[in-house]
Amino acid sequence: MVGLFESAPPPPLAEALRPKAINEVIGQTHLLATGKPLQLAFGSGQPHSMILWGPPGVGKTTLARLSAKAFDREFIAISAVLAGVKEIREAIDKAQQNMAQYGRQTILFVDEIHRFNKSQQDALLPHVESGLFTFIGATTENPSFEVNSALLSRAQVYVLKSLNTTELKQLFDRAHQHAMPTIEFDSAAIDTLISNADGDARRLLNLVEQISNALSAGGPEKSKVDQHFIENALTAHARRFDKSGDQFYDQISALHKSVRGSNPDASLYWFCRMLDGGADPRYLARRIIRMAWEDIGLADPRAIQLANDAAQTYERLGSPEGELALGQALIYLAVASKSNASYKAFNAARDYVAKDQTRPVPNHLRNAPTKLMQDLGHGKEYRYAHDEAHGYAAGETYLPAGMSEPHWYQPVERGLESQIAEKMAFLRNLDEASKKK
Repeated sequence: MVGLFESAPPPPLAEALRPKAINEVIGQTHLLATGKPLQLAFGSGQPHSMILWGPPGVGKTTLARLSAKAFDREFIAISAVLAGVKEIREAIDKAQQNMAQYGRQTILFVDEIHRFNKSQQDALLPHVESGLFTFIGATTENPSFEVNSALLSRAQVYVLKSLNTTELKQLFDRAHQHAMPTIEFDSAAIDTLISNADGDARRLLNLVEQISNALSAGGPEKSKVDQHFIENALTAHARRFDKSGDQFYDQISALHKSVRGSNPDASLYWFCRMLDGGADPRYLARRIIRMAWEDIGLADPRAIQLANDAAQTYERLGSPEGELALGQALIYLAVASKSNASYKAFNAARDYVAKDQTRPVPNHLRNAPTKLMQDLGHGKEYRYAHDEAHGYAAGETYLPAGMSEPHWYQPVERGLESQIAEKMAFLRNLDEASKKK
């Protein structure tokens, strides 16, 4: 409790600098610039339910609060992390009170809406439909997966982006002027702060506040802050990463596509980004093996062996030594000849079998371990390929009766598969020659 002669502590810098008007918001110009969706929505004065989807620290809560001012509505905020059915009911009661007593409509803001389960999200639906309140949800997760389709269909989704370097520099200038205007920062110190913020406005403001506290914590008085001071004052940070959310799947997608695109540097970049963010190297090892089978295949079978060896090496050495083996395997996969011919052939065959009728095995291909089976003709007229020219029974059929050759496997003209293609063409010529005899 604040005493009679004590003043309340100043608010955190992130709260003190929270924009009071739309034109004070830094970033999100694709939504807030003249003629853009949210600028038009705020200017119309007609509120609509919306979901603000984006990474942390990009202004979701700020935009929700500013919407209440723009639309002249009461504002109720709840956090799905802490709230349950009780808090939802209290918010609904408050919205009804606002309407009954004051004739004012309400904006209900639910932060981290993806944390609500289906029944909690469903509890909002009747009141969104009745117009009791305008719903605004904020989420860091893909709403397509985390928000009920019924609620999603009643809200416009707006995608917010991380702040770029220029926008973070504008925010730093604002924070610098507010928190410590007499302190000078050299350019390297500012660049370090912005790099550590990693596109997150709130993180940048917290870092500036951390520096301000460090300057106030005794020691020689400083009038200029350099990069060395910044690096000593800041605690270690991790890049933005979510082991089960969109960041995770987006980055593993970028890694896989970089390997497929034959770019070793990009492959290493995304690999190290995921390690830096806390991804399990064993998961990455499994994905590397998958890449070898899916995207390199028979164009370079050594890639499959190297991927397996790298995974086994990691199991023996662990982190960080074993990560080198995974990185080396990634480089090899990136520069290896590429082919998805086997992958496509397998998928086509599996799809065909799933939809096709049950076809009997031809007699000449059946097993005949007993006399009865031999008497039934199992294995009769089977041609042993090793006994024929080129080790190939030209003209022989191996598919069920009535099924034409599907030609699922089509080797590419790269790596070892170019030689496989030549071999297959040679065998097809032998087949054609046998039909003319």
